[in-house]
Amino acid sequence: MTDFAKLEREILASIAAAKDEAALEAVRVAALGKSGSVSALLKTLGAMTPDERKVQGPAINGLKDRVGAAIAAAKDTLAAHALDAKLSSETVDVTLPVREPPTEAGRVHPISQVIDELTAIFADMGFAVAEGPDIETDDYNFTKLNFPEGHPAREMHDTFYFPPKADGSRLLLRTHTSPVQVRTMLGQKPPIRVICPGRTYRSDSDQTHTPMFHQVEGLVIDKGSHLGHLKWILQEFCKAFFEVDNVNMRFRPSFFPFTEPSLEVDIQCKRDKGEIRFGEGEDWLEILGCGMVHSNVLHNCGLDPDEYQGFAWGLGIDRIAMLKYGMNDLRAFFEADVRWLNHYGFRPLDFPTLAGGLSA
Repeated sequence: MTDFAKLEREILASIAAAKDEAALEAVRVAALGKSGSVSALLKTLGAMTPDERKVQGPAINGLKDRVGAAIAAAKDTLAAHALDAKLSSETVDVTLPVREPPTEAGRVHPISQVIDELTAIFADMGFAVAEGPDIETDDYNFTKLNFPEGHPAREMHDTFYFPPKADGSRLLLRTHTSPVQVRTMLGQKPPIRVICPGRTYRSDSDQTHTPMFHQVEGLVIDKGSHLGHLKWILQEFCKAFFEVDNVNMRFRPSFFPFTEPSLEVDIQCKRDKGEIRFGEGEDWLEILGCGMVHSNVLHNCGLDPDEYQGFAWGLGIDRIAMLKYGMNDLRAFFEADVRWLNHYGFRPLDFPTLAGGLSA
């Protein structure tokens, strides 16, 4: 006959000796597990006579209940001690500033922000966004845009060329986003209203020029397009982008192979203590080039110049970003300096909208 009292004392002693929850779990398994000492006693009830079962049953079940209660109490005590130890070892300095969440710590590069601003403005005017490859053919980059053979822009000192192919032709890094206009005119029928933002490449580097920079060009092709439409679009764009109520513009004759007539555009500004303010003042600042699409370009792209006409414009995204947000060195845009980005960058969730303010 098993001495229940002795077994209970041994189990309770093992429970008291357990130093952590793992040791306590081992005691539980040894007593109440499938092959435990108390479980073994419960298995003997089936072989007992009814009279023996009446006596032994309550005794064994009582032992099981007391052991289970003792284990549960010890587990709570050990958990409380473990929590106290963890709290005492992990201190938090509540005087430290709160860390920014990832959505606040990251920054959107000013170039990306300005492209989003441009897209928002022109989308409101009904323009779509067109894109094309950075590596272009001489035909798309120059010939179809009415650049004659021997034009200075084709020379090596301006253009990054790849090694010649077997047939003598060479690919190049596009020098402007105008090839996207060519691809658009070849790929869809008028009316066409697109802007073409993207990277461009030229062999030049100083405070205001880099070998890789960003441009955005606009193109409208229709049967009734004229310079009045172009002027209105550029005025509305400048007012929206620089967030001013009024802007005066000056159109000066110029020359571009792909437009005729060609114009350069100045906007009225005021220079004061190193800052430029638009919509006021007596100074003028050149900001973009534009013009009516040359009839040769239309013909090269499969459009009838007697039926269709259009206009185009182009400006440097990096340049207008510098003008709007007060940056004086273009090279900093590409140096990956986190301190500069933290100062000039934008919070990731501040999407530019015309209703909410582009740079609010």
